Amino acid sequence: MVDLQSQYQKIKPEIDVAIQEVLESSAYINGPSVKAFQTNLEKYLGVKHVIPCANGTDALQIAMMGLGLEQGDEVITADFTFAATVEVIALLKLTPVLVDVEAATFNMDIDALKKAITPKTKAIVPVHLFGQCANMDAVLEVAKAHNLYVIEDTAQAIGADYTFADGTVKKAGTMGDVGTTSFFPSKNLGCYGDGGAIFTNDDALAHKLVGIVNHGMYTRYYHDEVGVNSRLDSIQAAILNVKLPNLDAYCDARYKAAMYYNEAFKDYKNIETPVISDFSTHVFHQYTLKIHNVDRNALHQYLLDQGIPCAIYYPVPLHLQKAYADERYSEADFKVTNQLINQVLSLPMHTEFDEEQLAFITNKIIEFVTKK
Repeated sequence: MVDLQSQYQKIKPEIDVAIQEVLESSAYINGPSVKAFQTNLEKYLGVKHVIPCANGTDALQIAMMGLGLEQGDEVITADFTFAATVEVIALLKLTPVLVDVEAATFNMDIDALKKAITPKTKAIVPVHLFGQCANMDAVLEVAKAHNLYVIEDTAQAIGADYTFADGTVKKAGTMGDVGTTSFFPSKNLGCYGDGGAIFTNDDALAHKLVGIVNHGMYTRYYHDEVGVNSRLDSIQAAILNVKLPNLDAYCDARYKAAMYYNEAFKDYKNIETPVISDFSTHVFHQYTLKIHNVDRNALHQYLLDQGIPCAIYYPVPLHLQKAYADERYSEADFKVTNQLINQVLSLPMHTEFDEEQLAFITNKIIEFVTKK
């Protein structure tokens, strides 16, 4: 799905030097490369505070801890996404509330969000799925009306730009009270292990988050917060520092590949290509088709048999997962999600395609969907 080896070869000299510098310094935790990456990412995002941490799941958990959410508080998020988003809500003994998504964008349905709000609701977690932002004008309007926190899950959309109705442009993850991301290797900005970060413009919240990620300490052995052990190690930070200046080029390369796919499939009614919202750029962490009137599962297996990596994101919605099933949920509330799980198919998407590879992939898909 992602050609990380070819990407590495293009930046190998810089990566190798960056790693060697950490090895020679022996500053493996909270070394100079971590601070440098933090500063560089703050500049890139246009946000006051970046707090690096160990992974994207921790980032979500720490963000919720920092906001002081308490047991039983309801947190609304999308049903159609990876489990990490809801996992941390349940882990903290908060109450997850899942809502349906839009058929076009796969992002949170705003009408469903409004209907889900109760007196116990304390936060909304919009997930910027597959590489484009949720409708943040609407999300922030709802949050303001009900005095709710907004925690952006930007694990799949770092680098995306959101244009507000008034023309203001902000980066994904910098619009709510706090944003989170993952640097898992396959992400648009990925390290060579696990990594994550939290973003905020709130000085007091940032101070609290800095303590939480490091055992609740600001001064060694003095624990002012209930914290966790979640730090981005220096080697991963050094790698990310090399890759960050390439992030926009990486997103452009993914977009170019997506446009090739779009052009190849435009005349086939049983292949629905991704919709790009008017208010958000799309950085195509995933390129996800919707397949109509064709056996999606058979197509999936056919492509695998042809040596074409592809995946179904996501085969089971969160409300039907054993860990998160709840009698409060009605299937009538998840009509779109329940359709998507039978339609979606994500194709290879990365920065290193050549036209021959893209032609092979698209031709095999067209061959399958047009056969009698």
